[in-house]
Amino acid sequence: MLEVKELYVSYGELEVLRNVNISVKEGELVAIIGSNGAGKTTLLKTIAGLVKARKGKILYGIDGVRDITNLPPHVRVDLGIVYVPEGRHLFPYLTVKENLELGAYNLRARDKANENLKIVYELFPRLKERENQQAITLSGGEQQMLAIARGLMSAPELLMLDEPSLGLAPKLVHEIFEVISELHKRGITILLVEQNARQALELSDRAYVLENGQVTLCDSSKKLLRDERVRKAYLGL
Repeated sequence: MLEVKELYVSYGELEVLRNVNISVKEGELVAIIGSNGAGKTTLLKTIAGLVKARKGKILYGIDGVRDITNLPPHVRVDLGIVYVPEGRHLFPYLTVKENLELGAYNLRARDKANENLKIVYELFPRLKERENQQAITLSGGEQQMLAIARGLMSAPELLMLDEPSLGLAPKLVHEIFEVISELHKRGITILLVEQNARQALELSDRAYVLENGQVTLCDSSKKLLRDERVRKAYLGL
């Protein structure tokens, strides 16, 4: 579904990604792990079209492969690429339902808005209970649920999640990962950036390790959980 080929990204003179190659197959949950500053968020933003690649290609498609490297972000959303950013970025003074409705603004999602709203409320019953509350009144965990739910309202074919567990209490982290697991079971293709390496590897099918802007390891998540380098650097073992 997605193939990133020899990707280079810079912020001014600072090279953030170098010769990055990753792929995601339809129905997979692929994790990207790495320390702060490794380039994980930049990679997702480049796939979403929010950051421009200096060199390389981004190919996307199920029925036919298309070069999307230079397409604007809104066109990528129309193609089914949905990015849920780190930090949630909700509309704080709009209600839960209004935030969700704004997720369905793109052409491919509008016709499915009511259907997707039912699915979202089924996945997140707490959001249904709070649909008339302003987003700012929700707890941190509920706000993260709303951010993911708003992404689902866009009818994604590829859902990219950036640090969904960041800043949450352990119980809420568990709930968020349960939701991501359920989305995976429902067949949604997911690209997950997550600093909680153990959770990410236990949840995903495959994973990439990103260090200093380069992919240093790529394997099945089960194998990476047993890899000595990963265990020492990211699992504290």
